[in-house]
Amino acid sequence: MAEKNPGGAMGAAGRAPAADRADAIRNVVLVGHSGAGKTTLVEQLLASTGTIQRAGRVEDGNTVSDFDEVEVRQQRSVNLSLAPLVHNSIKINLLDTPGYADFVGDLRAGLRAADAALFVISASEGIDGLTQMLWEECSQVGMPRAVVITKIDHQRADFDEVLAACQDVFGDGVAPLYLPVITNGHVNGLIGLLTQKFYNYATGTRTEKEPGAEYESQIEEHRGVLIEGIIQESEDESLMDRYLAGEPIDTKALIEDLEKAVARGSFYPVLCSGLGVGAAELLELVTQGFPSPLEHPMPEITSVDGKPVQGIACDPDGPLVAEVVKTTSDPYVGRISLVRVFSGTLRPDMTVHVSGHGLADRGHEDHDVDERIGTLTSPLGKQQRATPKGIAGDIVAVAKLARAETGDTLSDVERPLLMTAWTMPDPLLPVAIQARSKADEDKLSQALSRLVAEDPTLRLENNAETRQLVLWCMGEAHTDVLLDRLSKRHGVEVERVDLRVPLRETFGGRCQAMGRNVKQTGGHGQYAICHLEVEPLPSGGGFEFVDKIVGGVVPRQFIPSVEKGVRAQMERGVVAGYPMVDVRVTLYDGKAHSVDSSDMAFQIAGQLALKEAASKVPTLLLEPVDELSVLVADDYVGSVMSDLSSRRGRVLGTEPVGTGRTLVRAEVPELEITRYAIDLRSMSHGTGTFQRTFLRYEPLPSHLAGKVAVAD
Repeated sequence: MAEKNPGGAMGAAGRAPAADRADAIRNVVLVGHSGAGKTTLVEQLLASTGTIQRAGRVEDGNTVSDFDEVEVRQQRSVNLSLAPLVHNSIKINLLDTPGYADFVGDLRAGLRAADAALFVISASEGIDGLTQMLWEECSQVGMPRAVVITKIDHQRADFDEVLAACQDVFGDGVAPLYLPVITNGHVNGLIGLLTQKFYNYATGTRTEKEPGAEYESQIEEHRGVLIEGIIQESEDESLMDRYLAGEPIDTKALIEDLEKAVARGSFYPVLCSGLGVGAAELLELVTQGFPSPLEHPMPEITSVDGKPVQGIACDPDGPLVAEVVKTTSDPYVGRISLVRVFSGTLRPDMTVHVSGHGLADRGHEDHDVDERIGTLTSPLGKQQRATPKGIAGDIVAVAKLARAETGDTLSDVERPLLMTAWTMPDPLLPVAIQARSKADEDKLSQALSRLVAEDPTLRLENNAETRQLVLWCMGEAHTDVLLDRLSKRHGVEVERVDLRVPLRETFGGRCQAMGRNVKQTGGHGQYAICHLEVEPLPSGGGFEFVDKIVGGVVPRQFIPSVEKGVRAQMERGVVAGYPMVDVRVTLYDGKAHSVDSSDMAFQIAGQLALKEAASKVPTLLLEPVDELSVLVADDYVGSVMSDLSSRRGRVLGTEPVGTGRTLVRAEVPELEITRYAIDLRSMSHGTGTFQRTFLRYEPLPSHLAGKVAVAD
């Protein structure tokens, strides 16, 4: 930790840091809620190592991580960004992630590319539900973690309160390594609990001295908890007996055991950060406590036909296995792919095989092609600094991969491989758009294809029924960013329009109707008469056509023509223009002419008969009903159930899931949940999730039928 070696080699500004060994790399992702201070912390670390001359500010729009024009305008991160630096000859790849739930796709990509996580918690705001859920996710996969409490110099900061909340929410193994020393609202320095030294920052440079007597009781309390936690994780079983017997434990041995426990993901140290305070301590934890790529388990790898592949490790000389974790489109450079190399070595101008990612249902086609690697760079904000290679364990950017998209695997041409895709949330907010002008319409398709290639949480749908272009997004903020990029980056102006839900029609009763298509002209005419009986079928019954013609009144060759005409009219609908379902049509009589009857004549007669039937009996509109599975914290179950009932939903039941969470199952009409992704997030403070599955069609209540737009 920082107590062992407070110094460190500075990074070189303007030059891309390089690593020749995987054990000299640390890949660290910063996670936490929006506004917790992740981007500011990255700036502090970059400045403290000399990677940049001075730290930027989010408010000024000059930070390394938030260089996208959307991020500058909104003053928040919306993209995963990479910020490499060097400390003590270790290359640290910092992955700054968005903290807002709408951009969880980039956050998950950061988790995939990293070997350890820094949970950034604001001393003035505490822990939100999304951060707690992410901690649980990391726990399930055993990812090493540490906590950084930021903004300890904020006027509303309460370090002790937030520390207690971290220990309560995150569970066992969470303990502070340092305590902030605050005088008159100003942070003077940190007290190292293991070395019992005061690291003074009051003069602007870090100096070491003994802490004052007034801190003795505070140090003793927290130090005892820390040492006991470390000893419990130690492989030396005699340490606990020696400690309980009052024998002093060597600080160096404690630090070594702490580093091993952190790398295993079984102990979670808490550090603190403020203006000019805490960077050296954090860098030492990252370089000495966090695991290198050699210690990180390899994701599951298969051949392109799905057969498991064993024996691949983080070896620069091994077979190439790399993954595209982020794709961006630069208007000047073109497509840039951020790639984590898991095995082998990536070099400029080499040819690689690109294997698909299994998101074809979202508009991302699966790939199985060869591509040539362009320039390799190590990005630092807007800078793309050339690098000669990307070894196993490192993260680099690749220019101008034309086909590779986020989630794709890059491997050797002679031995194509595929990495199992990481879990990506389903976009559940549908937004209908249309081009503002003909010029925009011409450019829209290409612009949307680029957005889809960048963002695996975006799903593009051309709804054939409603004839609408629908973007399935993660939320309102996600939508705003996408539309902003269409306008500012791709020069395409679009308008949001009301979303149409695909309804259905059906008959409300039984009736008989005649279709008469008789046209006599000077030449060949049309002659077809058919008598139909129509009746509704139960929900899900589909369509039945029954032939009850006797005596050949309708020749056999024209009976399929009647059915074809009926089906065509059902597709177009008979009242509101929506497809008709759950109908039985019986052809029981008719007439034909030996010369003027034809296939087309009887098709038209069938259509006319169905239209006449619609004028004799009520025609019902049917709305789609989905089954919803809503997972929320127990505190919000009552609100969620009440809200579902207000949406004409039927709650089917609840069941506990894990500790403190409940799954609510309900049937809800689609018309009522087009914006449920936004409403649930508001109700559950960002912690609720849901899945929807089409169930069936049900009659739309009469008081709502008049409000539904007629299909074009």
